[in-house]
Amino acid sequence: MGAARRERCDAPFLWVAVLGVLLLLLGGGGGVVRGLEEGAAVYIVTMKQAAASHKRLDLERSGSTSVAAAGGGGGDTPATSVLRKPRHGSSKPLNYGSYLVHLHNSLLKKTLRGEHYIKLYSYHYLINGFAVVLTPQQAEKLYRRKEVANMILDFSVRTATTYTPEFLGLPQGAWVQEGGPQCAGQGVVIGLIDTGIDPNHPSFADDLTTDNYPVPAHYAGNCEVTNDFPSGSCNRKLVGAQHFAASAITRGVFNASQDLASPSDSDGHGTHTASIAAGNHGIPVIVAGHHFGNASGMAPHAHIAVYKALYKGFGGFAADVVAAIDQAAEDNVDIISLSITPNRRPPGLATFFNPIDMALMSAVKAGIFVVQAAGNTGPSPKSMSSYSPWIFTVGASAHDREYKNYVVLGNNLTIPGVGLAPGTDGDSMYNLIAAPHALINYTTSPIEMSIGECQDSSHLDKDLISGKILVCSYSIRFVLGLSSVKQALHTAKNVSAAGVVFYLDPFVLGFQLNPTPMDIPGLIIPSSDDSKIFLSYYNESLVRDEASSRIVSFGAVAKILGGLEPNYGSSSPKVMFYSARGPDPEDNTLANADILKPNLIAPGSSIWGAWSSLGLDSAEFIGESFAMLSGTSMAAPHVAGLAALIKQKFPSFSPAAIGSALSTTTTLSDRQGNPIMSQRTYSNPDSTQTPATPFDMGNGFANATAALDPGLIFDCSYDDYFSFLCGINGSAPVVTNYTGSNCGVSTMTGADLNLPSITIAVLNQSRTITRTVTNVACDENYTVSYNAPYGVTVSAAPTQFFIPSGQEQVVTFVVNATTNNSSASFGFVGFYGDRGHQAIIPFSVMSKVVYSS
Repeated sequence: MGAARRERCDAPFLWVAVLGVLLLLLGGGGGVVRGLEEGAAVYIVTMKQAAASHKRLDLERSGSTSVAAAGGGGGDTPATSVLRKPRHGSSKPLNYGSYLVHLHNSLLKKTLRGEHYIKLYSYHYLINGFAVVLTPQQAEKLYRRKEVANMILDFSVRTATTYTPEFLGLPQGAWVQEGGPQCAGQGVVIGLIDTGIDPNHPSFADDLTTDNYPVPAHYAGNCEVTNDFPSGSCNRKLVGAQHFAASAITRGVFNASQDLASPSDSDGHGTHTASIAAGNHGIPVIVAGHHFGNASGMAPHAHIAVYKALYKGFGGFAADVVAAIDQAAEDNVDIISLSITPNRRPPGLATFFNPIDMALMSAVKAGIFVVQAAGNTGPSPKSMSSYSPWIFTVGASAHDREYKNYVVLGNNLTIPGVGLAPGTDGDSMYNLIAAPHALINYTTSPIEMSIGECQDSSHLDKDLISGKILVCSYSIRFVLGLSSVKQALHTAKNVSAAGVVFYLDPFVLGFQLNPTPMDIPGLIIPSSDDSKIFLSYYNESLVRDEASSRIVSFGAVAKILGGLEPNYGSSSPKVMFYSARGPDPEDNTLANADILKPNLIAPGSSIWGAWSSLGLDSAEFIGESFAMLSGTSMAAPHVAGLAALIKQKFPSFSPAAIGSALSTTTTLSDRQGNPIMSQRTYSNPDSTQTPATPFDMGNGFANATAALDPGLIFDCSYDDYFSFLCGINGSAPVVTNYTGSNCGVSTMTGADLNLPSITIAVLNQSRTITRTVTNVACDENYTVSYNAPYGVTVSAAPTQFFIPSGQEQVVTFVVNATTNNSSASFGFVGFYGDRGHQAIIPFSVMSKVVYSS
């Protein structure tokens, strides 16, 4: 196995571990760095020359086999440049990338001669640039150089399954088509940019199958070796692992003992997302001593490459994320999955122009499918941060498995709760006692807040509590990690409680309370209204001494019904309240908003996934090997895994074709055949849900099996995205700065892109839209039908066509406004084949203008 991976501990990784020391000793010019104390900051600088991947692809188009480096001039230009072969060929550019790094170093030395600075990264594969620590004066001096195209301040980013394979229909559908779970995803490498991975988890072992399971020949990554990520951590399943933290270290926020300067996952998030995408099939999920079934990733035989750029204490920074993206693309991964979003919308001309999105556009040019979480900033409209059409954005839905337990009160009321816990014995009722009422010496008020949260047993009267159900407050401190259910359970056991019930503090709103593992009977009441009912019953049942008001008897009784067995409903999927929504928030004029986001929704609520043995992100799962989490972070790797299945079946599919196959085959109804619903509020979200619109769910809910036989696809190229960016008013200099290519004349808008959706932000009287479909199945006859959005009329031509296998068909839509209206309305277009294929795309129109002013 040692020969399967090339492990390394050399540059650029080993130096990151000692960068904090270097910052105190040596700058780029060899002096003392006091930069951050003097107002210095991390800047991301892009150069005017094309990056290595652009150079390679442009040469392939022209048929050239070698080229001199562009723009070098004189003796700086290497005589030859050995460029990277096409995807699935050999690995890395040998000369041109090194030449760009040399240019970066030379520019800094010439511009800041004798001054103190430190270069953190050179980006050469997807974008040509570097990250560097500079003072504002140095930044201004560097920006004036003719070689520099763009310069922005670094910005922060944040992180945004036993049953979901069954819910998505994989065992009887998509996996069968791929040869079963033992083959599903084979040969595909998924690159995850996250918090790292636990390499010892059985979800990532490579000895659970009898086949050779070779590392794909096209993958050219490495396995970083450190003290806490030793040699042998990578294998044929986990084929690469590297970490990036230079920007974080320069800011002084990197805690080496907690964050770990290695690919090891001390958070847990990265291990969780990796297992959802491609964890091994059939891994037992045992938590708190209870068995919750067997786990599997969506593509259980795909390979995983980890690029750690996020950390528990602070999230991450764009400079580190861009370095991770650049490395993943150079390593030739097939798919990049990012469960991250910016902490704020990137500034500038439009949301598309930031180093992360532009690097990802270059990755798409290189043939890599890019998946990103929509973010957890819903349910308000315009709550998304990224609208780039080349990124496949995934929102979060519920699935139909629920773990619910109940507390049955002595007044015959039954209140639902969440908790992966057993019930109390038999039908016996137990007295309830709140922690603040059970203090030693009969004190009637808690000494500190943690007492009411059951975090400290030392002040509680064990004789008084023994055999009763302990009542605890679940406050915002649990959300912040200052208190934990695990500690409350420890308290309950110390005082011999028969069980524990947490009522919800009214200030805990907008947080998804996941079922929490408990090794004694217990539950959390997730509703503030139900919590009030529970407390009212408890308080009304107390018997107090009339003279002293001291409690003399606890009259409230209850029993807990266990929640270890799941329930299966039929009203899912539904869009979760926290899932970010469209449309484009860039400005109130709706400029550049003709792009539908999210692209679709996938399971993101209460997802079982592998958990790192070092994971600290969720206090309730510390020390466990699996955890149940919720968020769009969990939804994105579901789609990354499904994309791996499509890539396996259709290896020549472009990223846009993979996205189209996923998008046009979605499900638009729940298990009862009703429209998919969308939660609209933080509190009591199920009581405020309404039918989901494309701005909530994109094309709909992912349908893995149908995506493997899409019939028609809507393809879109890098050149199309480039023309779209050039069509944005005033964008030409910025486009050139990031891509190294000059804009021609372009009037293309987002609505003109050949996307598997139609979105028109402003319909000024009339608009003509075209879509080109390609047949990836057998010869077939298709009929086009549509349902026009309110306030518009639509005509299509042709409405019927025959399309041979491998051929294209252009369909033209003429859209006319019939009423002045500023509210978004929605319809759809359907392409229905006589062999059973169908492609459904949403049709959204925001503002309609009948008469122009």
